[in-house]
Amino acid sequence: MNVAALELSPDQVQAQDAIAAMLASAGVDLSEATLLPPQEGRKGTLAVLGKAGSGKTMLLAKLVTALSDAGVEVISGDYEGRRRRDRRTLAILAPTNKAASVLRQRGVQATTIHRILYTPVYDPEYEKIAIWLAEGGPRPEVEGLTPEALDRAKAFYEGIKSIPGALAAAGLRGSDFITGWKRRDEPLDIGFIDEASMLDDRQFDDLQEIFSTLILFGDPAQLAPVGQSGAMCFDALPAPRKLTLARIHRQAADNPILDLAHALSDPALDFPEFERRIEQAAARDDRVVLAPRVDAQMMARAPVLVWRNATRIRLIQAFRAAFDAPEDRLLPGEPLICDGIELPLKHRKKRLDLEARGLIKGAQVIFLGPGRRPGFSRLHVMGAEEPQVNAATIIKIEKPDEEEPFIPSAATMGAAFIHGAACTIHKAQGSQWPEVQVFAPDLYAAARAGRSEAGIPLWKRLAYVAITRAETRLHWVTRYMLGRPGGPLSTDDLRDIAPAPLTLEAE
Repeated sequence: MNVAALELSPDQVQAQDAIAAMLASAGVDLSEATLLPPQEGRKGTLAVLGKAGSGKTMLLAKLVTALSDAGVEVISGDYEGRRRRDRRTLAILAPTNKAASVLRQRGVQATTIHRILYTPVYDPEYEKIAIWLAEGGPRPEVEGLTPEALDRAKAFYEGIKSIPGALAAAGLRGSDFITGWKRRDEPLDIGFIDEASMLDDRQFDDLQEIFSTLILFGDPAQLAPVGQSGAMCFDALPAPRKLTLARIHRQAADNPILDLAHALSDPALDFPEFERRIEQAAARDDRVVLAPRVDAQMMARAPVLVWRNATRIRLIQAFRAAFDAPEDRLLPGEPLICDGIELPLKHRKKRLDLEARGLIKGAQVIFLGPGRRPGFSRLHVMGAEEPQVNAATIIKIEKPDEEEPFIPSAATMGAAFIHGAACTIHKAQGSQWPEVQVFAPDLYAAARAGRSEAGIPLWKRLAYVAITRAETRLHWVTRYMLGRPGGPLSTDDLRDIAPAPLTLEAE
Protein backbone atom coordinates (compact mmCIF):
# COMPACT_ATOMS: atom_id res chain seq x y z
CA MET A 1 0.00 0.00 0.00
CA ASN A 2 1.33 3.41 -0.95
CA VAL A 3 0.26 5.35 2.15
CA ALA A 4 1.61 8.61 0.75
CA ALA A 5 -0.90 8.41 -2.14
CA LEU A 6 -4.00 8.17 0.08
CA GLU A 7 -6.22 11.15 0.83
CA LEU A 8 -6.06 12.67 4.29
CA SER A 9 -9.13 12.89 6.53
CA PRO A 10 -10.19 16.19 8.17
CA ASP A 11 -8.47 15.38 11.48
CA GLN A 12 -5.27 14.47 9.62
CA VAL A 13 -5.45 17.71 7.63
CA GLN A 14 -5.86 19.68 10.89
CA ALA A 15 -2.81 17.90 12.36
CA GLN A 16 -0.82 18.44 9.16
CA ASP A 17 -1.63 22.17 9.25
CA ALA A 18 -0.43 22.44 12.87
CA ILE A 19 2.80 20.63 12.01
CA ALA A 20 3.28 22.76 8.90
CA ALA A 21 2.91 25.91 11.04
CA MET A 22 5.58 24.67 13.46
CA LEU A 23 7.91 23.81 10.57
CA ALA A 24 7.31 27.22 8.96
CA SER A 25 8.32 28.94 12.18
CA ALA A 26 11.51 26.85 12.04
CA GLY A 27 12.25 27.97 8.47
CA VAL A 28 10.72 25.09 6.46
CA ASP A 29 7.74 26.36 4.43
CA LEU A 30 5.87 23.37 2.96
CA SER A 31 3.28 25.45 1.08
CA GLU A 32 5.96 27.40 -0.83
CA ALA A 33 8.56 24.58 -0.78
CA THR A 34 11.20 26.99 0.51
CA LEU A 35 13.89 26.56 3.14
CA LEU A 36 15.77 28.93 5.41
CA PRO A 37 18.93 27.98 7.31
CA PRO A 38 18.38 26.43 10.78
CA GLN A 39 17.90 28.96 13.57
CA GLU A 40 20.14 28.41 16.57
CA GLY A 41 18.36 27.96 19.87
CA ARG A 42 14.86 27.44 18.43
CA LYS A 43 13.07 24.36 19.82
CA GLY A 44 9.64 22.87 19.21
CA THR A 45 7.82 19.61 20.03
CA LEU A 46 4.44 18.25 18.91
CA ALA A 47 2.73 14.89 19.47
CA VAL A 48 0.33 13.25 17.00
CA LEU A 49 -1.78 10.76 18.98
CA GLY A 50 -4.24 8.15 17.78
CA LYS A 51 -5.28 4.55 18.20
CA ALA A 52 -4.57 1.77 15.70
CA GLY A 53 -6.12 2.53 12.29
CA SER A 54 -6.37 6.29 12.85
CA GLY A 55 -3.83 7.05 10.12
CA LYS A 56 -0.69 8.09 12.00
CA THR A 57 1.60 6.29 9.54
CA MET A 58 -0.31 7.70 6.57
CA LEU A 59 0.16 11.24 7.90
CA LEU A 60 3.82 10.61 8.67
CA ALA A 61 4.41 9.38 5.10
CA LYS A 62 2.64 12.42 3.62
CA LEU A 63 4.78 14.77 5.71
CA VAL A 64 7.99 12.97 4.72
CA THR A 65 7.05 13.36 1.03
CA ALA A 66 6.24 17.07 1.48
CA LEU A 67 9.51 17.73 3.31
CA SER A 68 11.51 15.87 0.65
CA ASP A 69 9.77 17.85 -2.11
CA ALA A 70 10.71 21.06 -0.28
CA GLY A 71 14.38 20.06 -0.35
CA VAL A 72 14.79 18.68 3.19
CA GLU A 73 17.32 15.85 3.14
CA VAL A 74 16.24 12.59 4.77
CA ILE A 75 19.18 11.15 6.70
CA SER A 76 19.74 7.73 8.26
CA GLY A 77 22.49 5.99 10.16
CA ASP A 78 24.12 4.79 6.91
CA TYR A 79 25.98 7.85 5.72
CA GLU A 80 25.80 11.62 5.99
CA GLY A 81 27.14 13.96 3.39
CA ARG A 82 29.32 16.96 4.06
CA ARG A 83 27.73 19.54 6.33
CA ARG A 84 26.45 22.82 4.90
CA ARG A 85 25.26 25.80 6.88
CA ASP A 86 21.96 26.02 4.95
CA ARG A 87 21.28 22.26 4.92
CA ARG A 88 17.93 21.11 6.39
CA THR A 89 17.58 17.48 7.43
CA LEU A 90 14.94 15.02 8.62
CA ALA A 91 15.45 11.75 10.52
CA ILE A 92 12.57 9.23 10.83
CA LEU A 93 13.17 7.05 13.88
CA ALA A 94 11.61 4.16 15.79
CA PRO A 95 12.60 2.61 19.13
CA THR A 96 13.20 -0.90 17.71
CA ASN A 97 14.55 -2.56 14.56
CA LYS A 98 11.19 -4.19 13.90
CA ALA A 99 9.25 -0.92 14.21
CA ALA A 100 11.72 0.77 11.83
CA SER A 101 11.42 -2.09 9.34
CA VAL A 102 7.60 -1.78 9.40
CA LEU A 103 7.99 1.86 8.28
CA ARG A 104 10.56 0.92 5.61
CA GLN A 105 8.13 -1.67 4.20
CA ARG A 106 5.65 1.18 3.77
CA GLY A 107 8.11 3.29 1.82
CA VAL A 108 9.40 5.46 4.69
CA GLN A 109 13.18 5.64 5.12
CA ALA A 110 13.35 4.91 8.85
CA THR A 111 16.05 3.76 11.23
CA THR A 112 16.31 3.15 14.98
CA ILE A 113 16.76 5.89 17.55
CA HIS A 114 19.96 4.23 18.71
CA ARG A 115 21.42 3.99 15.21
CA ILE A 116 21.03 7.71 14.52
CA LEU A 117 23.02 8.54 17.64
CA TYR A 118 26.10 6.92 16.07
CA THR A 119 27.58 7.56 12.65
CA PRO A 120 29.87 5.23 10.69
CA VAL A 121 33.45 6.18 9.91
CA TYR A 122 34.17 5.32 6.27
CA ASP A 123 37.47 4.32 4.77
CA PRO A 124 38.56 7.46 2.82
CA GLU A 125 38.97 5.51 -0.43
CA TYR A 126 35.44 4.13 -0.33
CA GLU A 127 33.98 7.37 1.01
CA LYS A 128 34.64 8.78 -2.47
CA ILE A 129 31.91 6.45 -3.73
CA ALA A 130 29.52 7.54 -0.97
CA ILE A 131 30.07 11.22 -1.83
CA TRP A 132 29.56 10.50 -5.54
CA LEU A 133 26.30 8.63 -4.91
CA ALA A 134 24.88 11.12 -2.40
CA GLU A 135 26.07 14.40 -3.89
CA GLY A 136 26.84 13.72 -7.57
CA GLY A 137 29.90 14.77 -9.55
CA PRO A 138 32.34 12.75 -11.67
CA ARG A 139 32.56 9.01 -11.10
CA PRO A 140 35.54 8.25 -8.81
CA GLU A 141 38.33 5.84 -9.57
CA VAL A 142 38.76 3.28 -6.78
CA GLU A 143 41.41 0.61 -6.84
CA GLY A 144 39.93 -2.87 -7.12
CA LEU A 145 36.52 -1.73 -8.39
CA THR A 146 35.64 -1.83 -12.08
CA PRO A 147 33.42 0.74 -13.81
CA GLU A 148 30.77 -1.99 -14.03
CA ALA A 149 30.85 -2.44 -10.24
CA LEU A 150 30.37 1.31 -9.75
CA ASP A 151 27.50 1.26 -12.23
CA ARG A 152 25.84 -1.47 -10.15
CA ALA A 153 26.28 0.67 -7.03
CA LYS A 154 24.71 3.70 -8.73
CA ALA A 155 21.78 1.68 -10.11
CA PHE A 156 21.10 0.28 -6.63
CA TYR A 157 21.27 3.71 -4.98
CA GLU A 158 18.87 5.22 -7.51
CA GLY A 159 16.30 2.64 -6.44
CA ILE A 160 17.08 2.41 -2.70
CA LYS A 161 18.83 5.30 -0.94
CA SER A 162 21.21 3.12 1.06
CA ILE A 163 24.96 3.71 0.82
CA PRO A 164 25.88 0.35 2.44
CA GLY A 165 23.43 -1.42 0.12
CA ALA A 166 24.95 0.29 -2.92
CA LEU A 167 28.48 -0.60 -1.84
CA ALA A 168 27.38 -4.19 -1.27
CA ALA A 169 25.98 -4.19 -4.82
CA ALA A 170 29.49 -3.22 -5.97
CA GLY A 171 30.87 -6.33 -4.26
CA LEU A 172 32.08 -4.80 -0.98
CA ARG A 173 31.40 -5.95 2.59
CA GLY A 174 30.71 -3.68 5.56
CA SER A 175 34.10 -4.55 7.04
CA ASP A 176 35.72 -3.23 3.82
CA PHE A 177 34.34 0.30 3.94
CA ILE A 178 33.30 0.97 7.57
CA THR A 179 36.32 1.31 9.85
CA GLY A 180 34.43 2.16 13.06
CA TRP A 181 31.65 4.21 14.68
CA LYS A 182 31.52 7.53 16.50
CA ARG A 183 28.86 9.12 18.66
CA ARG A 184 27.12 12.06 17.05
CA ASP A 185 28.60 15.26 18.45
CA GLU A 186 26.35 17.80 16.72
CA PRO A 187 22.62 18.42 17.10
CA LEU A 188 20.09 17.35 14.47
CA ASP A 189 17.35 19.31 12.73
CA ILE A 190 13.88 17.71 12.37
CA GLY A 191 12.98 14.37 13.93
CA PHE A 192 9.89 12.18 13.45
CA ILE A 193 9.60 9.51 16.17
CA ASP A 194 7.20 6.61 15.57
CA GLU A 195 5.91 4.35 18.39
CA ALA A 196 6.51 7.21 20.84
CA SER A 197 4.49 5.47 23.55
CA MET A 198 7.57 3.26 24.08
CA LEU A 199 9.81 6.20 25.06
CA ASP A 200 10.63 6.76 28.69
CA ASP A 201 11.16 10.27 30.06
CA ARG A 202 14.96 10.05 29.82
CA GLN A 203 14.88 9.06 26.13
CA PHE A 204 12.37 11.83 25.46
CA ASP A 205 14.62 14.40 27.11
CA ASP A 206 17.61 13.17 25.05
CA LEU A 207 15.64 13.48 21.82
CA GLN A 208 14.44 16.98 22.69
CA GLU A 209 18.05 17.94 23.30
CA ILE A 210 19.26 16.46 19.99
CA PHE A 211 16.48 17.71 17.67
CA SER A 212 15.46 21.32 17.29
CA THR A 213 12.04 20.24 15.91
CA LEU A 214 10.56 16.99 17.23
CA ILE A 215 7.30 15.35 16.11
CA LEU A 216 6.11 12.31 18.08
CA PHE A 217 3.63 9.75 16.68
CA GLY A 218 2.13 7.60 19.42
CA ASP A 219 -0.80 5.50 20.57
CA PRO A 220 -2.08 6.56 24.01
CA ALA A 221 -3.92 3.23 24.45
CA GLN A 222 -0.72 1.19 24.58
CA LEU A 223 1.25 0.21 27.66
CA ALA A 224 3.49 2.85 29.20
CA PRO A 225 7.18 2.06 29.72
CA VAL A 226 7.94 0.05 32.84
CA GLY A 227 8.57 2.30 35.84
CA GLN A 228 6.50 5.27 34.64
CA SER A 229 3.28 4.46 36.54
CA GLY A 230 1.19 4.31 33.38
CA ALA A 231 2.27 7.74 32.10
CA MET A 232 3.50 8.32 28.54
CA CYS A 233 6.29 10.80 27.83
CA PHE A 234 3.92 12.99 25.79
CA ASP A 235 1.30 13.23 28.57
CA ALA A 236 3.14 16.21 30.07
CA LEU A 237 2.96 18.26 26.85
CA PRO A 238 0.50 21.16 26.95
CA ALA A 239 -2.84 20.53 25.20
CA PRO A 240 -2.07 22.68 22.11
CA ARG A 241 1.01 20.51 21.50
CA LYS A 242 -1.04 17.28 21.38
CA LEU A 243 -2.91 16.57 18.14
CA THR A 244 -5.47 13.75 18.23
CA LEU A 245 -6.55 11.58 15.29
CA ALA A 246 -9.94 10.09 16.12
CA ARG A 247 -11.25 8.80 12.79
CA ILE A 248 -10.76 5.16 11.75
CA HIS A 249 -9.96 5.10 8.05
CA ARG A 250 -11.80 3.25 5.32
CA GLN A 251 -8.96 0.81 4.65
CA ALA A 252 -8.99 -0.14 8.35
CA ALA A 253 -12.74 0.06 9.01
CA ASP A 254 -13.49 -3.51 7.88
CA ASN A 255 -10.62 -5.03 9.85
CA PRO A 256 -12.02 -7.33 12.57
CA ILE A 257 -8.76 -7.12 14.55
CA LEU A 258 -9.07 -3.33 14.81
CA ASP A 259 -12.78 -3.66 15.61
CA LEU A 260 -11.84 -5.78 18.61
CA ALA A 261 -9.08 -3.35 19.62
CA HIS A 262 -11.44 -0.38 19.60
CA ALA A 263 -14.16 -2.30 21.45
CA LEU A 264 -11.81 -2.31 24.45
CA SER A 265 -12.45 1.43 24.94
CA ASP A 266 -16.00 0.65 26.13
CA PRO A 267 -15.93 1.05 29.95
CA ALA A 268 -18.78 -1.48 30.31
CA LEU A 269 -16.95 -4.25 28.45
CA ASP A 270 -15.72 -7.08 30.70
CA PHE A 271 -13.47 -10.00 29.83
CA PRO A 272 -16.20 -12.64 29.22
CA GLU A 273 -18.05 -10.28 26.87
CA PHE A 274 -14.79 -9.51 25.03
CA GLU A 275 -14.16 -13.23 24.49
CA ARG A 276 -17.72 -13.59 23.12
CA ARG A 277 -16.94 -10.85 20.61
CA ILE A 278 -13.78 -12.71 19.60
CA GLU A 279 -15.86 -15.88 19.06
CA GLN A 280 -18.34 -13.94 16.93
CA ALA A 281 -15.54 -12.36 14.88
CA ALA A 282 -13.89 -15.75 14.33
CA ALA A 283 -17.19 -17.21 13.12
CA ARG A 284 -17.57 -14.65 10.36
CA ASP A 285 -13.97 -13.73 9.39
CA ASP A 286 -10.89 -15.96 8.99
CA ARG A 287 -8.63 -13.08 10.07
CA VAL A 288 -9.58 -13.94 13.64
CA VAL A 289 -8.92 -17.51 14.79
CA LEU A 290 -10.17 -19.04 18.03
CA ALA A 291 -7.34 -21.49 18.69
CA PRO A 292 -7.58 -24.31 21.27
CA ARG A 293 -3.78 -24.64 21.43
CA VAL A 294 -0.57 -22.80 20.65
CA ASP A 295 0.94 -23.40 17.18
CA ALA A 296 4.58 -24.40 17.79
CA GLN A 297 5.63 -23.79 14.16
CA MET A 298 4.42 -20.20 14.31
CA MET A 299 6.43 -19.57 17.51
CA ALA A 300 9.67 -19.94 15.51
CA ARG A 301 9.09 -16.57 13.81
CA ALA A 302 6.50 -14.78 15.96
CA PRO A 303 6.52 -15.18 19.73
CA VAL A 304 3.42 -16.10 21.67
CA LEU A 305 2.40 -12.98 23.59
CA VAL A 306 1.83 -13.46 27.33
CA TRP A 307 1.44 -11.36 30.46
CA ARG A 308 3.20 -13.49 33.08
CA ASN A 309 6.89 -14.31 33.01
CA ALA A 310 6.25 -17.82 34.33
CA THR A 311 3.95 -18.50 31.36
CA ARG A 312 6.65 -17.29 28.98
CA ILE A 313 9.24 -19.67 30.43
CA ARG A 314 6.90 -22.69 30.33
CA LEU A 315 5.91 -22.03 26.72
CA ILE A 316 9.56 -21.74 25.70
CA GLN A 317 10.32 -25.11 27.29
CA ALA A 318 7.29 -26.65 25.57
CA PHE A 319 8.45 -25.20 22.23
CA ARG A 320 11.95 -26.69 22.59
CA ALA A 321 10.52 -30.06 23.60
CA ALA A 322 8.16 -30.07 20.61
CA PHE A 323 11.14 -29.67 18.24
CA ASP A 324 13.29 -32.20 20.17
CA ALA A 325 15.86 -29.48 20.89
CA PRO A 326 18.81 -30.86 22.90
CA GLU A 327 19.48 -29.31 26.29
CA ASP A 328 23.13 -28.58 25.55
CA ARG A 329 22.76 -26.57 22.34
CA LEU A 330 20.42 -24.52 20.15
CA LEU A 331 18.96 -25.70 16.86
CA PRO A 332 19.34 -23.52 13.75
CA GLY A 333 16.10 -21.60 13.39
CA GLU A 334 15.43 -21.07 17.12
CA PRO A 335 14.31 -17.50 17.89
CA LEU A 336 16.14 -15.25 20.35
CA ILE A 337 15.61 -11.77 21.85
CA CYS A 338 18.61 -9.53 22.55
CA ASP A 339 18.82 -8.71 26.24
CA GLY A 340 21.57 -6.09 25.93
CA ILE A 341 25.31 -5.88 25.40
CA GLU A 342 27.59 -7.16 28.17
CA LEU A 343 30.86 -5.33 27.53
CA PRO A 344 32.97 -3.13 29.82
CA LEU A 345 33.23 0.57 29.01
CA LYS A 346 36.75 0.20 27.64
CA HIS A 347 35.30 -1.83 24.75
CA ARG A 348 33.19 1.08 23.51
CA LYS A 349 33.99 0.53 19.82
CA LYS A 350 32.98 -3.12 19.97
CA ARG A 351 29.75 -2.17 21.71
CA LEU A 352 28.99 0.37 18.97
CA ASP A 353 29.73 -2.22 16.29
CA LEU A 354 27.20 -4.63 17.78
CA GLU A 355 24.52 -2.04 18.48
CA ALA A 356 24.89 -0.35 15.10
CA ARG A 357 24.26 -3.70 13.42
CA GLY A 358 20.91 -4.00 15.20
CA LEU A 359 21.87 -5.92 18.34
CA ILE A 360 20.13 -3.55 20.73
CA LYS A 361 17.99 -4.56 23.70
CA GLY A 362 14.74 -6.11 22.47
CA ALA A 363 15.99 -6.99 18.97
CA GLN A 364 14.53 -10.21 17.57
CA VAL A 365 17.09 -12.63 16.22
CA ILE A 366 17.14 -16.09 14.61
CA PHE A 367 19.98 -18.45 15.56
CA LEU A 368 21.68 -19.76 12.40
CA GLY A 369 24.38 -21.89 14.00
CA PRO A 370 27.62 -21.73 15.95
CA GLY A 371 30.26 -19.22 14.85
CA ARG A 372 33.82 -19.85 13.80
CA ARG A 373 35.16 -19.38 17.33
CA PRO A 374 34.01 -20.76 20.69
CA GLY A 375 31.28 -18.58 22.18
CA PHE A 376 30.40 -17.02 18.80
CA SER A 377 27.08 -17.47 17.00
CA ARG A 378 25.83 -16.79 13.49
CA LEU A 379 22.66 -14.72 13.75
CA HIS A 380 19.93 -13.19 11.59
CA VAL A 381 18.68 -9.89 13.07
CA MET A 382 15.01 -9.53 12.13
CA GLY A 383 14.18 -6.15 10.61
CA ALA A 384 17.81 -5.03 10.25
CA GLU A 385 18.88 -3.66 6.89
CA GLU A 386 21.91 -5.97 6.85
CA PRO A 387 20.64 -8.80 9.01
CA GLN A 388 23.38 -11.44 9.15
CA VAL A 389 26.10 -11.12 11.78
CA ASN A 390 28.66 -13.35 13.47
CA ALA A 391 29.04 -12.19 17.07
CA ALA A 392 30.21 -13.20 20.52
CA THR A 393 27.08 -14.28 22.39
CA ILE A 394 25.84 -15.09 25.87
CA ILE A 395 22.61 -17.06 25.38
CA LYS A 396 20.39 -17.82 28.38
CA ILE A 397 17.42 -20.18 28.39
CA GLU A 398 15.34 -19.97 31.56
CA LYS A 399 13.70 -23.04 33.06
CA PRO A 400 10.58 -23.29 35.24
CA ASP A 401 11.25 -23.19 38.98
CA GLU A 402 15.02 -22.80 38.49
CA GLU A 403 16.83 -19.61 39.42
CA GLU A 404 19.85 -20.17 37.16
CA PRO A 405 19.24 -20.28 33.39
CA PHE A 406 20.75 -22.88 31.07
CA ILE A 407 23.51 -21.27 28.95
CA PRO A 408 24.16 -23.09 25.63
CA SER A 409 26.60 -20.43 24.35
CA ALA A 410 28.82 -18.20 26.46
CA ALA A 411 31.58 -15.88 25.35
CA THR A 412 33.40 -13.96 28.07
CA MET A 413 31.55 -10.87 26.87
CA GLY A 414 29.31 -9.86 23.96
CA ALA A 415 25.62 -9.71 23.07
CA ALA A 416 23.29 -11.35 25.62
CA PHE A 417 20.13 -13.18 24.55
CA ILE A 418 17.09 -14.89 26.01
CA HIS A 419 14.89 -17.31 24.08
CA GLY A 420 12.27 -15.70 21.84
CA ALA A 421 9.57 -18.33 21.25
CA ALA A 422 7.40 -16.42 23.72
CA CYS A 423 7.63 -12.91 25.09
CA THR A 424 5.72 -10.56 27.32
CA ILE A 425 3.27 -8.12 25.80
CA HIS A 426 5.34 -5.24 27.19
CA LYS A 427 8.37 -6.38 25.17
CA ALA A 428 6.26 -6.84 22.02
CA GLN A 429 5.39 -3.13 21.75
CA GLY A 430 6.78 -1.59 18.58
CA SER A 431 6.76 -4.92 16.75
CA GLN A 432 4.29 -6.43 14.33
CA TRP A 433 4.03 -9.84 12.71
CA PRO A 434 1.76 -11.11 9.91
CA GLU A 435 0.13 -13.55 12.37
CA VAL A 436 0.14 -13.27 16.16
CA GLN A 437 -0.83 -15.71 18.90
CA VAL A 438 -2.19 -14.16 22.10
CA PHE A 439 -2.30 -16.41 25.15
CA ALA A 440 -5.78 -15.68 26.52
CA PRO A 441 -5.46 -17.51 29.88
CA ASP A 442 -2.87 -14.91 30.90
CA LEU A 443 -5.19 -12.03 30.04
CA TYR A 444 -7.97 -13.72 32.00
CA ALA A 445 -5.58 -13.86 34.96
CA ALA A 446 -4.89 -10.12 34.55
CA ALA A 447 -8.65 -9.46 34.51
CA ARG A 448 -9.11 -11.54 37.69
CA ALA A 449 -6.27 -9.59 39.37
CA GLY A 450 -8.32 -6.39 39.01
CA ARG A 451 -5.30 -4.16 38.40
CA SER A 452 -5.51 -0.81 36.59
CA GLU A 453 -3.01 1.41 34.79
CA ALA A 454 -3.75 5.14 34.42
CA GLY A 455 -7.39 4.45 35.28
CA ILE A 456 -7.85 1.70 32.65
CA PRO A 457 -8.10 -2.01 33.56
CA LEU A 458 -4.71 -3.57 32.92
CA TRP A 459 -6.16 -6.51 30.98
CA LYS A 460 -7.66 -4.08 28.45
CA ARG A 461 -4.31 -2.35 27.86
CA LEU A 462 -2.61 -5.75 27.53
CA ALA A 463 -5.27 -7.03 25.12
CA TYR A 464 -5.14 -3.86 23.02
CA VAL A 465 -1.36 -4.00 22.60
CA ALA A 466 -1.33 -7.76 22.00
CA ILE A 467 -3.98 -7.94 19.30
CA THR A 468 -2.74 -4.86 17.43
CA ARG A 469 0.64 -6.60 16.94
CA ALA A 470 -1.15 -8.72 14.28
CA GLU A 471 -0.91 -7.38 10.73
CA THR A 472 -3.24 -9.88 9.01
CA ARG A 473 -4.42 -12.60 11.41
CA LEU A 474 -5.03 -12.89 15.15
CA HIS A 475 -4.93 -16.27 16.91
CA TRP A 476 -6.68 -16.12 20.30
CA VAL A 477 -5.33 -19.14 22.19
CA THR A 478 -7.80 -20.38 24.79
CA ARG A 479 -6.05 -23.33 26.53
CA TYR A 480 -2.76 -24.38 28.10
CA MET A 481 -1.93 -26.69 25.18
CA LEU A 482 0.76 -26.80 22.48
CA GLY A 483 0.20 -28.42 19.09
CA ARG A 484 2.90 -30.58 17.53
CA PRO A 485 4.87 -28.81 14.76
CA GLY A 486 4.33 -29.85 11.16
CA GLY A 487 8.06 -30.16 10.45
CA PRO A 488 11.55 -29.46 11.77
CA LEU A 489 12.97 -26.00 12.41
CA SER A 490 14.53 -24.39 9.33
CA THR A 491 16.30 -21.23 8.22
CA ASP A 492 15.37 -21.56 4.53
CA ASP A 493 12.90 -18.67 4.77
CA LEU A 494 15.76 -16.28 5.67
CA ARG A 495 17.95 -16.95 2.65
CA ASP A 496 16.13 -14.70 0.20
CA ILE A 497 16.54 -11.65 2.46
CA ALA A 498 20.04 -12.26 3.78
CA PRO A 499 22.98 -10.33 2.24
CA ALA A 500 26.60 -11.27 2.83
CA PRO A 501 27.26 -11.63 6.58
CA LEU A 502 29.26 -9.07 8.53
CA THR A 503 31.62 -10.36 11.20
CA LEU A 504 31.52 -8.45 14.48
CA GLU A 505 34.05 -9.77 16.89
CA ALA A 506 33.26 -8.70 20.44
CA GLU A 507 36.08 -10.39 22.31
